[in-house]
Amino acid sequence: MGSKTRSELEALENDLPATVDGAAIKRMRVIAHALDEGLRVPGTDVRVGLDPIVGILPGAGDAAAAVASLYLAAESARLGVSQSTLLRMLANIGIDTVIGSVPVLGVAFDAVWKANKRNLKLALTDLADEGGGAEHGPDTVTLE
Repeated sequence: MGSKTRSELEALENDLPATVDGAAIKRMRVIAHALDEGLRVPGTDVRVGLDPIVGILPGAGDAAAAVASLYLAAESARLGVSQSTLLRMLANIGIDTVIGSVPVLGVAFDAVWKANKRNLKLALTDLADEGGGAEHGPDTVTLE
């Protein structure tokens, strides 16, 4: 991740209550990084992940990336993020999947949109702001 984004995410992680599952956050960070910024384009500072690379495969690549992206939403639900945050995360995945499936344009869009990084930031912000966990209130959706 870019240094600005990395520092933003680290600051959010530092604001998380002790009750938030740190191992889950680490898994989410690894998945988001692999899908959105795992590889540096040689000779540049540009980073891309597996999402735009597998998106080259028509249909199947975007479907596989969407399934991997849904892991972040499922883990976020398990951690207790609010329903509104989950809906925003699902909207990001939907946008990424639909536009990402357009030939040629989709690969470029996937390389720039970085839905998983966005979703990780949404989840961390929600957990840090709300104090984390299932005590959010009626707006909370949890998966068991």
